[in-house]
Amino acid sequence: MSNQELLRLEGITKSFGQVTVLRGLDLSVGRGEFITLLGPSGCGKTTIIRIIAGLETADSGSVIMDGVDVSALGPDKRGVNMVFQNYALFPHMNVEQNIGYSLRLQRMAKAEIRQKVAESLAMVQLEGYEKRRPHELSGGQRQRVAVARALINKPQALLLDEPLGALDLQLRRQLQHELKRIQKQLGISFVYITHDQEEALAMSDRVAVIRNGVFEQVGSAAEVYKYPRTAFVAKFVGNANLIPCNDNTVLAVREENIILSAAKNGNDGLAAVVSGKSFTGGLLRISVLLKDERFFGSGEIHASMQGIESPFESGDNVTVSWLPQNAVTVARE
Repeated sequence: MSNQELLRLEGITKSFGQVTVLRGLDLSVGRGEFITLLGPSGCGKTTIIRIIAGLETADSGSVIMDGVDVSALGPDKRGVNMVFQNYALFPHMNVEQNIGYSLRLQRMAKAEIRQKVAESLAMVQLEGYEKRRPHELSGGQRQRVAVARALINKPQALLLDEPLGALDLQLRRQLQHELKRIQKQLGISFVYITHDQEEALAMSDRVAVIRNGVFEQVGSAAEVYKYPRTAFVAKFVGNANLIPCNDNTVLAVREENIILSAAKNGNDGLAAVVSGKSFTGGLLRISVLLKDERFFGSGEIHASMQGIESPFESGDNVTVSWLPQNAVTVARE
């Protein structure tokens, strides 16, 4: 990723009626950077990129693109394109016509359009699909066509609003790799929206975690995961255990860093009892209830580990511990 800035948001605010959606956001996006806006539904993610694209107008603040304030410019003057979750392909046009639509509006020569469409199809690995209609394509293929159409004009930045949200898990993971490959190949800045923290961590150079119209934390995927700054970030990104320390702070400990051992006299750690087990995504997840009601109110803790076998069963008494370097102190909500 280049350190040179391409896009900057300064003090962006936005309300719809009496509801304030964005509360003075600042953000810088570098050239060739893949940055993901991560947050729950209704937190303002889509409004941000619609403002960047010129599809919404901010109440206050500025959108700076390549050093120029484009806040008052229309969508076609900003050097960005957008990919939507529902693909937004023209159903009456075939793949070639969909991808080349914007070039035809520019009255580009037909031979040049065919060449550029062929290059775009090769980029998304859909050579030979030129004459198919959208209804003849799978969901993943339609999304690739939407990406090719958005990139054919070589925008400075591509805005992607939950582009994989309608796909099944296996296909989503495949297309995550494809989108990252395309982004690196072209060197174009991607501003990506998702509520899926695994997707954000797998794809992004940086992650901007947003809640209630403000950024709670912006940093590399590793920074946000390992060193969350707030209890919300710790819980939303990676679903950390939040263990109260006092009235003002909690310890955030990731599930994979929780150590469970058989309860014995003299064990260092917190006394707990196993309350359940589940196996998902290749990991065994063990739930335990803490017994120390003086400080922890019988709170629930989760530990995860590889494999499907565990020495512990529901009802077993265990001791919960972790290494000091694997706990981060954050402010209590």
